[in-house]
Amino acid sequence: MKRKLRMGMVGGGKDAFIGAVHRIAAFIDGKIELVCGAFSVDPEVSKQSGEDLFIAPDRVYANYEEMITKEAALPDGERMDFLTIVTPNFLHFGPAKLALENGFDVVVEKPMTVTLEEAKELQAIVERTGRTLCLTHTYSGYPMVKQAKAMVKDGHFGKIRKIVVEYPQGWLSRLTEREGNSGAAWRADPKKSGLSLVMGDIGTHAAHLAEYITGLRITELCADLTTFVEGRLLDDDGSVLLRFEDGAKGVLMASQISAGEENAVRIRVYGEKGGLEWANEDPNNLIIKMLDQPRQIYRTGNAYAAPFTLSSFATHNTRIPAGHPEGLLESFANIYRNFAATVSAKREGKTPTPEELDFPSVQDGVRGMAFVQNVVASNDSSEKWTKFIL
Repeated sequence: MKRKLRMGMVGGGKDAFIGAVHRIAAFIDGKIELVCGAFSVDPEVSKQSGEDLFIAPDRVYANYEEMITKEAALPDGERMDFLTIVTPNFLHFGPAKLALENGFDVVVEKPMTVTLEEAKELQAIVERTGRTLCLTHTYSGYPMVKQAKAMVKDGHFGKIRKIVVEYPQGWLSRLTEREGNSGAAWRADPKKSGLSLVMGDIGTHAAHLAEYITGLRITELCADLTTFVEGRLLDDDGSVLLRFEDGAKGVLMASQISAGEENAVRIRVYGEKGGLEWANEDPNNLIIKMLDQPRQIYRTGNAYAAPFTLSSFATHNTRIPAGHPEGLLESFANIYRNFAATVSAKREGKTPTPEELDFPSVQDGVRGMAFVQNVVASNDSSEKWTKFIL
């Protein structure tokens, strides 16, 4: 396209952490501009946020219904092209549905909805309208995660046998939702968060990372959820045994009461011939452990010679020379760039490249909600194993 894609935003107003992250990431490549928004359920906060972001006053709206309706009525050369949704979970479905039905593509924070039924409805709308929905499972945007996926797909480790993925945080070790922390307050509210706090908030990230890297789908699970902090209405810790396609077994741990931890996402995958390890807190490194070779470390941004050449998916998502840290913002930006390239290609009647199409989609959103629902069902069941039901 010969212009930037025009983005609208729901949520992400003054002092909202994730809204700022999305805006920074969307702007990094110069392919996207913010033209409108309904930045808060409080119209005055939305207005103030629009002023801070230099949005034209008539493009700052009191709510998402007004924004989508009025934007859809604008000429094609003025209206937004897509909507980014950075609200609490219970406010994902409504704006996503309305935007898709009015001809807008969508970027939405995870989890996609609060129920599996809502997720399936969005999937049906996407399939019916041909619109594009992107789900921001951030960790899939890191270059070395892309490299890990490519190596598994190429059979580097042989048949996959074991997947161990963990996501410990410590920020909810106290009853933080009663201490004025607004982010904790809505996450711990079943009406706003959904069936599970820990699995909806971070367990979905871990499950997606396991399926993304290995290409294997979860088929059965056995879950144990716990609410450790007295007075909390939802679970804050969970462990899940997993069975995958093709006979692989797995373990997933997600915890928000692991006191002292920050954001310690880590995955290990083991096959017949060797394994890999990647950690969010050291994201430029991909550790390779082969059965009959010394341990190897692949690093982001290096032009290795064959047979150690980095995959096209890793290099496509690498932004700066080797030795310079690439982190959360760059990973988010990779997702936005690939989404924008896909939307632009579709508008021009072109076919996006496989690298451009490599971002989480509505199908991932459905699987994420199915994961949460199946984990809760397993925890509540007297049966040892629960079928993964979509």
